[in-house]
Amino acid sequence: MKSFELQKSLKKVISGDVFCDKEILNYYSVDASAYQIIPKIVVIPKNEQDVINVLKIAKKYKTSVTPRGAGTGLVGNSLNKGIIVDLKRFDEIKIKNNYVKVGSGVNKGHLDNVLKEDQRFFPPSPSVGPYCSTGGMIGNNSSGSRSLKYGSVIDNIKKITFIDGNGKKVSLPQNKKVGIKILKIAKKIQQDKFPKVTKNSSGYRLDLIKSINDTQKVIAGSEGSLGIILSAELKIISIPKKRILFVIGYKSEIEAAQDCNHIVTTSPSALEFVDKTIMKNINHNFNKMINCLLFVEYDCKITNTQKRLKKIITGIIVKTIKNDSEIQRWWKFRDSALYYSSKSMKNKTMHVIEDATVPIEHLPELFLTIKKINQKFHAKSIAYGHAGNGNIHIRLILNEKKIKDVKLIADEYFDKIIKMGGTTTGEHGDGLARSEYVRKQYGSINYKIFRELKKMCDPSNILNPGKIISHKSTIIKNLSNI
Repeated sequence: MKSFELQKSLKKVISGDVFCDKEILNYYSVDASAYQIIPKIVVIPKNEQDVINVLKIAKKYKTSVTPRGAGTGLVGNSLNKGIIVDLKRFDEIKIKNNYVKVGSGVNKGHLDNVLKEDQRFFPPSPSVGPYCSTGGMIGNNSSGSRSLKYGSVIDNIKKITFIDGNGKKVSLPQNKKVGIKILKIAKKIQQDKFPKVTKNSSGYRLDLIKSINDTQKVIAGSEGSLGIILSAELKIISIPKKRILFVIGYKSEIEAAQDCNHIVTTSPSALEFVDKTIMKNINHNFNKMINCLLFVEYDCKITNTQKRLKKIITGIIVKTIKNDSEIQRWWKFRDSALYYSSKSMKNKTMHVIEDATVPIEHLPELFLTIKKINQKFHAKSIAYGHAGNGNIHIRLILNEKKIKDVKLIADEYFDKIIKMGGTTTGEHGDGLARSEYVRKQYGSINYKIFRELKKMCDPSNILNPGKIISHKSTIIKNLSNI
């Protein structure tokens, strides 16, 4: 099939834009990951009928369709070689009593500003929040720093409307016919093979489908492989009236990790970790003995929190902040960790093992595993992330000549993570970097059930193929500049 034939067919029925210009294809061939795949065509649909028509034509021409939000994904979730569908025009926002209806192209930063005027907020708060889209957040099951208290996207969705692989519009949990099919599939899974962690964006989250009223959750974290999201109804809550932030210093990552076990029992709204590389970018004169930090925030029952913390921690409280603007200033340091880690390194920084999540009691073991891998492969790494969830982002730094070691490192690291009862990804998704590990994590029976769900929603396998259900190793294949 030639691209111009596909383009011609699309232009006949699409009221939005259809592009195959080299410059535009190159733009959509990359995202925030280290990967690159040049698509055949880019479509920017104007309405839901455009999306339906794209899928019908793609099915006819046997080409893939991959939805794209703001392109902030770190593992190539929104890259593929067929049709890329940019949903930026789906930007409706309607605030209701306890939820907000949003189009999948709504910018999270804009949504935050609109909700703030109403003194409410949508809890998931990824560090790229000002730039990512709500559709992308749902596709990856995003979380962020306050998921410790408020949960991930999957915990905050009331309804999702999407177009499936047959070009049919589906709303869950309202569509009982589809919901019954999903529930029937969910009942087959081996629950004990699902990681016992508070965040998980690997595979399909059939473990959370207990009734038809939960079926919308299966779309969260599905990376556009089950349907193209048009809109969603998201839970919103009142902005907390008071907050307090403690910055705690530690000599080592292990000591900080051990303290996390105790700190989570005090019910913080956030518990975040940054290492020395990130610390260097914080405008504060730290004691030379301090090599890493924990950010511990509370947004309720904040009286006597400092006394409670001092009783259970081994670290030193270096900063206690009650002023809201000052709290925001310190959180910007933490939220800029990805930028700081990229800026500080001259060699290749890899986003492949950067999102593993373990039960919090295994957090010290995670840090020890990274240390051993660095020694074995002569690599370096930068660490930060959501310590309260056992979700640490590891930026692996390798000389470009050693890129082939990435697969060996990932094999070893993920094997350890799975043995700890963890997941290969807590919030960023499987994408090109981790889809090949889904079967290993969940076992052959659950993987077969995942394939059954995929076939039900997308019988022709045109929706973002190669993501989650993967028959090839893609962790190295499409890395750019190699």
